[in-house]
Amino acid sequence: MAKKNSAQLILAWVLLAMVIAGLGGFGIDNFLSQRATAIATVGDRPITAQVYSRALQSEMRAFEQQVGQPVTMAMAQAAGLDSRVRSQLITQAALENEAARVGVSVGDDQVARSIRDIRAFQGPGGAFDMDTYRFQLQNAGMTVSEFEDEVRREAARGILQAATTGGVETPANLRTALVDFYATRHNFAIFSLGEDQLPAPVAAPDDATVQAYYDAHIDQFTAPETRHITYAWITPEMLLDTVEVDEQAIRDLYQQRISDYVQPERRLVERLVFQDQAAAQDARDRIDAGTATFEDIVAERGLTLDDIDLGDVSEAQLGAAGAAVFALTDPGQVAGPVASDLGPALFRMNAILNAQETPYDEARPELRAELAADRARRAISDQQESFDDLLAGGATLEQVASETSMQLGTIDWTTDSSEGIAAYTEFARAAAAVSTDDFPELTALSDGGLFALRLDSVTPPTPHPLDEVRDAVTAGARAEAVNAALMTLGQGLSVELASQGADAFAEAHGVTPETYADVTRLDRLTQIPQTMLESLMGSDAGTPVVQVTDQQLLLGLVGETRPADTEDAQTQRLIGAIDEQIGGALAQDVYTYFANALTAEAGITLNQPAIDAVHTSFR
Repeated sequence: MAKKNSAQLILAWVLLAMVIAGLGGFGIDNFLSQRATAIATVGDRPITAQVYSRALQSEMRAFEQQVGQPVTMAMAQAAGLDSRVRSQLITQAALENEAARVGVSVGDDQVARSIRDIRAFQGPGGAFDMDTYRFQLQNAGMTVSEFEDEVRREAARGILQAATTGGVETPANLRTALVDFYATRHNFAIFSLGEDQLPAPVAAPDDATVQAYYDAHIDQFTAPETRHITYAWITPEMLLDTVEVDEQAIRDLYQQRISDYVQPERRLVERLVFQDQAAAQDARDRIDAGTATFEDIVAERGLTLDDIDLGDVSEAQLGAAGAAVFALTDPGQVAGPVASDLGPALFRMNAILNAQETPYDEARPELRAELAADRARRAISDQQESFDDLLAGGATLEQVASETSMQLGTIDWTTDSSEGIAAYTEFARAAAAVSTDDFPELTALSDGGLFALRLDSVTPPTPHPLDEVRDAVTAGARAEAVNAALMTLGQGLSVELASQGADAFAEAHGVTPETYADVTRLDRLTQIPQTMLESLMGSDAGTPVVQVTDQQLLLGLVGETRPADTEDAQTQRLIGAIDEQIGGALAQDVYTYFANALTAEAGITLNQPAIDAVHTSFR
């Protein structure tokens, strides 16, 4: 009997072991040893299912914020989020594998400093808080040791990445070419000529010309699609006169906002803090002696006036310095050194703002309107369910308006409509999308109101009869003729301008040009059409450029160019931007090639069943 029981016990343990092995094979999380199946291995570095799940969830949340709606796993896969996350984790694992191989790591002190600098782990006082640290990690499903290992690995990856890309710079020939293109200094002169310079006046267009212009520009004389809409709506403003507001509530709100309505005398003040009393006194002595201004002292400290501006403050807000500052009588005067919360300081007073008080009776209409609007919004919200019930029951908008406080209206809506309810973006969006098959449904307005609409009919885009728009068509036809005559004039004068030069041409025709010197492609010249500006900057010296726009002839002559001024502040910013963008892109390419090479050298093993299991957990 004992032997039989012993055999049964052994059999039971064997079966249990097989079950445990089977569960482990399927990657059951937290089972006994809390073994986590790897979804991939890069060299000796596993990428656990937990890490993949966490990274994928973070990517999906970010994608949800972009698209403004919940994202399913199917949507994530269609957008390639899962592939992108796996690629990122594989790259990280390859770098970690290489860092371990060459012995790159960071010490505990560096890990601790990195963790202390993370704002999510700081307590109410702004310093690192251990309880907050553990709580945040617990919410993220991580242990302290797991997170600190990740911080250490990330730091090691950063060292390896910096070593890989640190020496990458923008090629000098590429930088030079870009600087030459954008910062070369161009010179040119532009003559402006109008219709009065034409050799003969332009006659009024005849009927045939008007008709031809009308036919050629019919889109300009076509009324847009018009949607004939019936709507019912209600807004807080409609209910303001019917809402009762308790007088005591208005007084209570006035007291809550008392700082807005009763303001003590204030000063516009700047505060310059010093390390010690001696430094502050030395600065004050220099100001009094006239050897330095307040602005000079600020600049010496590496600060700007914006850095030390306190804005408008009351005497109480200035604390111990209040009496000294408020004793100043003229803007620009300096007080101090005076003690402040940050140390000895000089205070400059820039303006005196008198005390202001708005009595309750003056503030009451504004406060009552605010309270009434708030209660009107709540009243509309309380009625929303009854409006919905009526519409769901098949009531027409006319019936809803007759049985409730909603108001009925009609509108011939186009994309240009902006009056009344059409001023609301929500209505415009609904009006553009509604079809004749849609049933009216409630939609919220930005001010707390509600509306429902019905599309009655649509008038397609329709050309206005010529007789209705004849004046506009005639003006357009004549403007076109003037532009053509000016272009002909300009083409003839451009030859003369190129042969004579700007000065002789100006004297011969009695016109004065607008001259432009040292203009670069970084400058904004809104008075010159962009197409003409590109022609002026892309042509050789002595080339004439003709442009006609809005019945005005612009006749330009290209002058000599000068090389880019590399000492100019604007050019320096350009060089910095080139190095940042081009150099950064090249560094990223080098890093990508390096990571790909490491990945190929280490080798990748994917565990598709484990990947599928993670995806299933999101469904």
